[in-house]
Amino acid sequence: MGRGRKAIETSGQSPARFTGQRRNPNDALILDRMSGHSRRDGGDPSASRPVLSPAVPSGPPQIPVVVADEWTLFCEGVAAICEATGRFRVIGHCGDGRKAVRMIESFRPQLALVGLDIPGLSGPAVVRECRQAGAEVKFLCIGVRSDRETVVETLRSGANGLLLKTDPATRLIEAMDHVLAGGVYLSPQVELTEVFAPRRWPSAGDPFCSLSPRESQVFALLVEGRRAKEIAVQLGLSPKTVDTYRSSLMKKLAIHDIAGLVKFAVRRKLTSLG
Repeated sequence: MGRGRKAIETSGQSPARFTGQRRNPNDALILDRMSGHSRRDGGDPSASRPVLSPAVPSGPPQIPVVVADEWTLFCEGVAAICEATGRFRVIGHCGDGRKAVRMIESFRPQLALVGLDIPGLSGPAVVRECRQAGAEVKFLCIGVRSDRETVVETLRSGANGLLLKTDPATRLIEAMDHVLAGGVYLSPQVELTEVFAPRRWPSAGDPFCSLSPRESQVFALLVEGRRAKEIAVQLGLSPKTVDTYRSSLMKKLAIHDIAGLVKFAVRRKLTSLG
């Protein structure tokens, strides 16, 4: 023992318990980065990963949050922003709408951040199902679209707000605080005069108003570059049905290709691409 300890000190290396290096496969110590305590890992190869155990807050209780979006990197980024405040704790995240509903019903968070176009079940549909089930959760939908149909559909679903992915991180915290206080939040990038203007009835001069809600959804996803199979999975439809909606909306808009749809969307400010 003495020679071994002396060898470590002579070489200038720190003892394994301070560096996280394993002394032998059956007796390893790692630091739990969340709690700051060391524990034995039993030689499990996965023990080198951070252990996500909840930290004990020193101030007021942290607000539990669930994040649901198709992009894992986005979910983890939002979680990092939330937890950096010390006031929020992300207790779960997923990339599927139906899983989001189950997670919200099971975890019962105070706030849920849901992507507008999450696969399996859209953001507004997730909110609607949870509301119908009696979930007392504040919902903040996050997406890239700010057109009238999207905003109205989101609010009608029972969501407490809509944030855009082009908004800064400070606005995310601002929106979360606002909806938790009982308010309704809309991104400053949303043009309220257009959203709350009297509804224009379908006319030959405004063919977009003649699209059905489902056609509007397909239109938005096509403009984002989604393929028919991807849209089918996201909306819970068959690829053939998606093709039918695509043909129908193109006929109504008198547009014959995807490039034309994108130009139309940019001109009407129906996408963030412009």
